[in-house]
Amino acid sequence: MRLRIHRKRPEPWAIRREKLKTTWTMPLWALEWFWEWTAYVLSNWSFLEVLEYLSSFGVLIAVVFYFAESGDRIKQKHYQAWQVINTAQGKGGNGGRIDALQELNADGIALVGVDLSGAFLQGIHLQNAHLSRANLSAADLRDSDLVSADISVANLRSVNCRQCTLRNTDLQHADLTDADFVGADLAGADISGATLANIDLSNANLANLKWRDKPNLKNANLFGVKNAPEGFLAYALQHGAVQDTAGSQE
Repeated sequence: MRLRIHRKRPEPWAIRREKLKTTWTMPLWALEWFWEWTAYVLSNWSFLEVLEYLSSFGVLIAVVFYFAESGDRIKQKHYQAWQVINTAQGKGGNGGRIDALQELNADGIALVGVDLSGAFLQGIHLQNAHLSRANLSAADLRDSDLVSADISVANLRSVNCRQCTLRNTDLQHADLTDADFVGADLAGADISGATLANIDLSNANLANLKWRDKPNLKNANLFGVKNAPEGFLAYALQHGAVQDTAGSQE
């Protein structure tokens, strides 16, 4: 059962104002008129209706505060992700770094210069990541997705990138000495000026590979490479590359 208290409808302000005898009392009369109208409106609502409106208003306020504080929550999330990465710096294993790195990259945060040496990051997804000057030496990146990532001038010595997808990845002037890129997809990647001494590129896909600044390919294993750009194999073999079947074995 809904309880309603019916009140008489207040008169319009224009009529109330005509009754004023002195102008200095107008603010008091206006306040009284406002509260009469407030009481009149509320008297036509049941208690449950008032609660319903207050509940809706509370939800609206909560939504407003949620979005107002979203920036702080994102900053806190990024801070915690960096804590995970920095705490695990120089250590082997995952240490939560895969999720932290993917989260930061998804939010467009640059990972320039990050130290991931020796990290276990197998299967990580870092498309379009900004990893310039990062330290990925001896990291395990097998089966990872690094499509269109910027890994220029990075340290990838002894990195394990077997079966990695590195399409259109920027590897300019990176150090890939002793790296394992067996079966990697390097279609459209740029290795201009990079050091690939002793790298194993067995069965890698080199379609549309860019190599304007001639890379260092001394002792690089090119056994079974696919879709090598015109002139690349001849140049590589003339500058110390080899085609060794042993390097292609698991």
